[in-house]
Amino acid sequence: MTQQIGAPHHDAAPIGDIAAPPFALLPEPATLFARRAERFRALAAMSELGPYLLFLAQLSAAQHAIQKGLSAPQPLSDEARERAREFAMPPLDRAGFVIDDVFRETFRRLLEAAARIAAPAETCAARERLTRIDDARLADMARAVLSDAVEPDELAGHIFVAAALQVHFARAAAQLDAARLVAVGDALCPACGAAPASSIVAETTGSHGSRFCACATCQTQWNYVRVKCVACGSTMGVSYQEIEDGAGVAKAEVCDACGSYVKILYQAKEPQVDPIADDVASLGLDMLVRETGVRRAGVNIFLSGY
Repeated sequence: MTQQIGAPHHDAAPIGDIAAPPFALLPEPATLFARRAERFRALAAMSELGPYLLFLAQLSAAQHAIQKGLSAPQPLSDEARERAREFAMPPLDRAGFVIDDVFRETFRRLLEAAARIAAPAETCAARERLTRIDDARLADMARAVLSDAVEPDELAGHIFVAAALQVHFARAAAQLDAARLVAVGDALCPACGAAPASSIVAETTGSHGSRFCACATCQTQWNYVRVKCVACGSTMGVSYQEIEDGAGVAKAEVCDACGSYVKILYQAKEPQVDPIADDVASLGLDMLVRETGVRRAGVNIFLSGY
């Protein structure tokens, strides 16, 4: 049966049973990518995107494996952390990212691990070319990823750069103090200033019913009011769309004010939900919502070209 989007409706938020959630949840890179790999595998088993999801499962497993024995990113000084807090800026400066020895090693290891991943010929050729690029080209590619400016026809090579950056920034974010992070603007990660890939309504102790935006770069999550547009902050004209007869794990939070949407995922429907993996696996929802003229505001390089 053809999948259709249900009529827009307002999503009820629980009242009176929400504990005080933390503002920010820092990533745990030692386990994050391994869990994501398992989620991609589980989703691949029941999706028409199976081959692509299995490729991303292997890539996530590689992200996990390369961290063993990898030097830690250079920590920020106390002065830099406090300056970021004072001026409501993200302490990790994506715009000013500079390739250093730790990132070079992260990238080298990622490429070596990726050589064992089953992938289309174009992707394998792109990985091979990356083994020979210089720092200047690598810096250009990293800037394109960090500024969300990767062209769909360039994804084959940039996907490996993005994977290395995810590892690097997640490990850097893990060194921060979550209690010292502050809001830096609507829909911007308080750790690195990136846009979210999606958001999750949590069912964990102390955060039941709370919504967290999930950073596509450093993997930090931050608390964000529900029934409020993630893209522009509007609380007017926000509605929710989902695929009829679906599992209810993913919905599109649509904003009439700015004409965009970001997915909202529900942990109550699937305890193992992942903000990156489930975002990719619910591509069908993106395609149906975009037919209504609404643009996607969530950023996820694994969905580039779709």
